[in-house]
Amino acid sequence: MVKITISGLPGSGTSTLVGRLCESRDYTSLNGGDVFREEAAKRGLSVASFSELCKKDTTVDHSLDERLIESMKNVNGPDIVESRLAGWWAYRENINCHRIWIEVDVEERLRRVAIREGDDISRRQESIIREEADRQRYTRLYDIDILSMEPYTTVIDATHLSADDVLASVEQALDI
Repeated sequence: MVKITISGLPGSGTSTLVGRLCESRDYTSLNGGDVFREEAAKRGLSVASFSELCKKDTTVDHSLDERLIESMKNVNGPDIVESRLAGWWAYRENINCHRIWIEVDVEERLRRVAIREGDDISRRQESIIREEADRQRYTRLYDIDILSMEPYTTVIDATHLSADDVLASVEQALDI
């Protein structure tokens, strides 16, 4: 059964954190973004096209989220589940685990995404628009405000922290 959920907006460093936690604790993980990309590939769609399909057909979103929830409940499932809604699912399903949110201000997140994907002003605007569209979709589909910290046991502001500092903060929170 899942021990930790890691959530945050794009560019917050969740994937880096999960990789380091898996290394330091010999844990396994499941990335919600990977599940999304795998399903897109299975359907022969690009990520952008699959994202458009999800907007039109809500059953697709629901089925992907059900897969994450089932993985979280499975005693042989991953130790860590990373996705924007993983903390919410654990909270709503009463799964006893650490639910961690990594907070990073918008300018720093955009800077990180630009480094990762190439700096392009239009891409920055797309990111902001996509985040707001996702926020509205989560509210409409699940009555979840992604910016609410209600489900999280730990919230770390990583805006000015290095990856090592974030890992140390999370390790400390896990050991309490």
